[in-house]
Amino acid sequence: MTLRFAYNTNGTANHRLDDALNLIADAGYDGVALTLDIHHLDPFDEDFPGRLVRVAARLRTLGLGCVVETGARFLLDPRAKHEPTLLSAEAEGRALRIEFLRRALVVAAETGGEAMSFWAGVPRPGVSAGQAHAWLRQGIETVARQAEALGVVAALEPEPGMLVETVDDYAALGVAGLRLALDTGHCLVTGERDPAAAVTEFAGLLGTVAIEDMRRGEHVHLPFGEGDMDVGSVLRALEGIGFGKLVCVELSRESHRADTMVPAALAYLKAASGGGRAQHAGAAGVGAEGRTLSAP
Repeated sequence: MTLRFAYNTNGTANHRLDDALNLIADAGYDGVALTLDIHHLDPFDEDFPGRLVRVAARLRTLGLGCVVETGARFLLDPRAKHEPTLLSAEAEGRALRIEFLRRALVVAAETGGEAMSFWAGVPRPGVSAGQAHAWLRQGIETVARQAEALGVVAALEPEPGMLVETVDDYAALGVAGLRLALDTGHCLVTGERDPAAAVTEFAGLLGTVAIEDMRRGEHVHLPFGEGDMDVGSVLRALEGIGFGKLVCVELSRESHRADTMVPAALAYLKAASGGGRAQHAGAAGVGAEGRTLSAP
């Protein structure tokens, strides 16, 4: 089968959203992983309802499918990255995160999104493991109910260093209706499984899949060809399970050269999925400045 690819807008942070969508569509992608952020469809903006209608119409015009992503760094708190979370000690913080996720589900419903992806968070000092797990379950069950009411797929993404870090952590939750948002690169970071094996094992639970290159034990999203990911084996595994949803490229550190990285990543994936010789995506179209691992 032919896989469908999307590009995450967190890798086009220096582009206006309309320009990013045009860039992704012109490169030949089948969809977009839309990271809601302060400059890319801010769900707390006064004109959010109107902007959502316009973005949904634009996606339809461009023929782009959609996965809604919720990993914006400072959308909810300008002074604390990724805070508050479902594990925050303050009830108001947990409620704000749930409200954000509810609005993300609304975006998925309006755009016909295949899934809304979210993560657990990191327990802060002073929060016991028991309390963190209790708050997590309460939050996830609330989000799952909201997703069901809207007819949208909610998918939890295991993130290295978070309370839900591995696919086994996800499986242990056992929340009805909750799908898995599998970032295949994270399997290399945690060392829990071969990425392709995770695809096959959790085939029936996949809500969405992300792919990029990574080095073993290092949580840095890399262009294809710069890490340890066997991209071809992951793509073959996805083909083997008949995965028809979007496979999302997440290169959040590459916004400074999105004009070249967006098309280069797709060219690499198509070559890898077709059994051809994939060009080093990180080098394609890049000038003498090279790349920077410490991009903001």
